[in-house]
Amino acid sequence: MAPAERISFGEFLKTRRIATGKTLREFCREHALDPGNMSRMERGLLPPPRDREKLEAYAGYLGLKKGSTEWFEFFDLAAAQAGTLPEDLKEEAVLKRLPVLFRTLRGKKVSEDQLDRLVDRLRRE
Repeated sequence: MAPAERISFGEFLKTRRIATGKTLREFCREHALDPGNMSRMERGLLPPPRDREKLEAYAGYLGLKKGSTEWFEFFDLAAAQAGTLPEDLKEEAVLKRLPVLFRTLRGKKVSEDQLDRLVDRLRRE
């Protein structure tokens, strides 16, 4: 698994904010955000917003193109930190199969290497 896939929402947020060329205060001033809250979010001390519209606003501020890999990574990291599934995966067919996956993972401790291989296999299919 690539290192970028192992970062937190806050790390992703900070990296993308820095990529805009703005300091924390400049970025917050430009988008009417609270720099203290943004700093806490970047450091993982404050969870990402749960509101989809707010997350979409942040994605726009960061220059993430809707539907891009970075767009999905941003929303996936936010959902993972909140302990939920991304909205686009909340399909009935997916949700019905999750309990089997959870029981499997719980019954057999899966190593990081095994998870990496599973992700690679899913990508190839």
